[in-house]
Amino acid sequence: MNKTLRFMAVPTLAMGALALSGSPAMAADQSYQATLGQLNGSSGSATIEVHVTGNEAQVLLNVSDMPATFMDMPYPHVQHIHGGAQGTCPDPSADKDGDQVISTTEGAPFYGGVLTTLSTSGDTSPAAAADINLAGKGAAYTIDRTFELNAETKAALDAGTAVVVVHGLDPATLSPAGAAAKSDLAPALPLAATSPALCGTLAAGQVEMPVGGADTGVVQETGTGTGIGTFAIGGGLALIALTGGAYVVRRRTAEPAG
Repeated sequence: MNKTLRFMAVPTLAMGALALSGSPAMAADQSYQATLGQLNGSSGSATIEVHVTGNEAQVLLNVSDMPATFMDMPYPHVQHIHGGAQGTCPDPSADKDGDQVISTTEGAPFYGGVLTTLSTSGDTSPAAAADINLAGKGAAYTIDRTFELNAETKAALDAGTAVVVVHGLDPATLSPAGAAAKSDLAPALPLAATSPALCGTLAAGQVEMPVGGADTGVVQETGTGTGIGTFAIGGGLALIALTGGAYVVRRRTAEPAG
């Protein structure tokens, strides 16, 4: 049977609100958009629209073709608006340790720290950056919601340095060194679990949100993509949940014979 053995406190995604609104779409003061490019051998794709009206941001993020499952459960993908750096996505030179994977911290000089968490509900602050309970899940999902925009994110959007990053890789697509490496953020986890998969700089534009305005939730579709296999920690990792900055680690134990 499955048994929780321990809680391991780890840093949240260290790169270093929240009024929900279901009101109809309004004319935005400024709109931004990006088509995210692939990092680290990812096969995923994503587009995002951000419409800013006063202090509110209306966000529509569509993600597809991501790793679908984690130990027969939907793979949690966290995503953020980063800023305070170059406002670009990392190039291969960012891989300083030569494992052919650009880790989150290796990419940070390019895209900066977390300014806003693009969560499915609730908290959008950097404090929610690693909360997979609020993550998009599965191979494909949509986040469509409105929330209060903090001043740091607004400034990065105005400066053209706001970058959207989606995390979570399939370790089967990585180099042997990358697949075997531990996360730079949480050494109990594999590098694939926290590394960036998609990245794009938000550019000012004149895109339109769908008629009817933003919802305050998320549409999830787990899909039937290739599973990511088992991440081994000791006796075998069955589930990782990040809640309030801590990973809940469950191990799978063998059923007694008979």
